[in-house]
Amino acid sequence: MRARRLLVLSSVLVISLIASLALAAPRSPQISVSGTALAAFFASQGQAINVSTDQLDLQTLSVAVGTAFEVHRFGSEASGTDVGAYNANGNKKTAPARYTMFPAATTPGWYVTGAYRSGPNRLVVNLFDANKALQGTTTYNGANASNFSLFDSGPRGTYYLEDARNAGGAAKILAFAGTGTYSGWTWFAGETSPGSGGDFADVITLVNLGSSTTPVVSTTWGRLKAQYR
Repeated sequence: MRARRLLVLSSVLVISLIASLALAAPRSPQISVSGTALAAFFASQGQAINVSTDQLDLQTLSVAVGTAFEVHRFGSEASGTDVGAYNANGNKKTAPARYTMFPAATTPGWYVTGAYRSGPNRLVVNLFDANKALQGTTTYNGANASNFSLFDSGPRGTYYLEDARNAGGAAKILAFAGTGTYSGWTWFAGETSPGSGGDFADVITLVNLGSSTTPVVSTTWGRLKAQYR
């Protein structure tokens, strides 16, 4: 009976998140994406995504307490960049407390699972290596499940999913709904160069809220780089 209740709860959380993402309007105007790197990456993952027309107007996220999540990270600068979440409420010109999920030192193939909890409100993050071995658990007290967003932070700066938190209100992380195998997941494509524009393929984060499984991500950066030779 307990297992059935947990299954029903998990299903409700997944359906709720998918519904909220489905209601996300297209970003208007769409941000110019230079080059073919991001399109090639999505194609390598079997994704039917047009990088110039399928951008979502998604700046913040809200989930029920207890919602589980899973995160994977890709990109030419992924291993040198922290990726995580932060509370989106508050002054947009004040740097928020950042909850790092992927430390910069991790390598391709590592992934994260975790959940928002209450009593007290907190974000619990579990970091696994490419062999699915647990490498550590971190708890961030005060994390707000009802209003949060994502960031990446590396040698070239810290950038936020919320445009208003970036210098000049520039879009630095674009959101796309996953397709096919990743239907219900969300892609966040980050640009780490200063200013506006770019190829948005520097740090790419794949997020599934409500997931309890780890997908097989078969593309290697060696295979991806071969597409540009």
